[in-house]
Amino acid sequence: MQFSLVVEGRPLPAAQPADRVPWWSFTKTVLAATALTLVRDGLVELDAQLPEGPFTLRQLLRHEAGLADYGELSEYHAAVARHEAPWSAADMLQRLDATRLRYQPGAGWGYSNVGYLYVLRLIERTTGLTLEQALQQRIFAPLGLTQVRLAASTADLHGVCLGDICTYDPGWVYHGLLVGPLSEAALCLDRLLTGNLLPDELLQAMQTARVLGGPIPGRPWVSPGYALGLMKGGLANGVSLCGHTGAGPGSVIAVYHQAQGERTASCAVFAAGADQGAIEAEMVRQLAASLAADEQGSPRA
Repeated sequence: MQFSLVVEGRPLPAAQPADRVPWWSFTKTVLAATALTLVRDGLVELDAQLPEGPFTLRQLLRHEAGLADYGELSEYHAAVARHEAPWSAADMLQRLDATRLRYQPGAGWGYSNVGYLYVLRLIERTTGLTLEQALQQRIFAPLGLTQVRLAASTADLHGVCLGDICTYDPGWVYHGLLVGPLSEAALCLDRLLTGNLLPDELLQAMQTARVLGGPIPGRPWVSPGYALGLMKGGLANGVSLCGHTGAGPGSVIAVYHQAQGERTASCAVFAAGADQGAIEAEMVRQLAASLAADEQGSPRA
């Protein structure tokens, strides 16, 4: 298990090698932030209907658009396990019958990678740039991130720590897969939530969550929720965290931010396997210990 910490805006020295790892669904947080820069600049509206269907950007970002998810398809998992070439996006959408909404937009909740494929398309359509170019211009450069990149082919995963598998085709992640050091994942979230990339009203909107029920067995959340590209959950001790957990073949990642009074910390944890609860528990432990040490004037190394 590897981890990286940012406390009070200061990256702490890493105890592990600076491996590049797949960011899995933390990529959604980056996509959401990119889309919100378009809102900031007056190029799109959070609550205007989109060409892809009778839903809004806010509903896409919060998984309230009524869309299905290709993770529901058994043939998807079988094709990935057989190391087949990824289907085209059009083929995937047809297999999923994606135009048939599963509930009225805004009236329900359902985690959907398809929704973030539509966010990707919105970003490219609005900026006239490729996704990677738009991310570089609107997120990576402003936040000072230099080692994160978009993986589009198996060659792009050369040198990336994949956990319990040897090969994977990132084309199976239809909204895009970012890879980079854990240190940059922690920095990305910390600078996004504590910096001035987004105005206060959009940062507040980004962190306004739909509450999704009670405790999740085997995981630290007692009041889980989902905001705009951010998981936001409360713990048993009353602490609230926001960030994102992600999982893919062979590994899991959790990247979260905690504010305690005026003190803040962000933590990214990566591990081989599929135990999201274990890395979330480690993330909670690292954040609590780091903020306690910072309060005592002795930041952790």
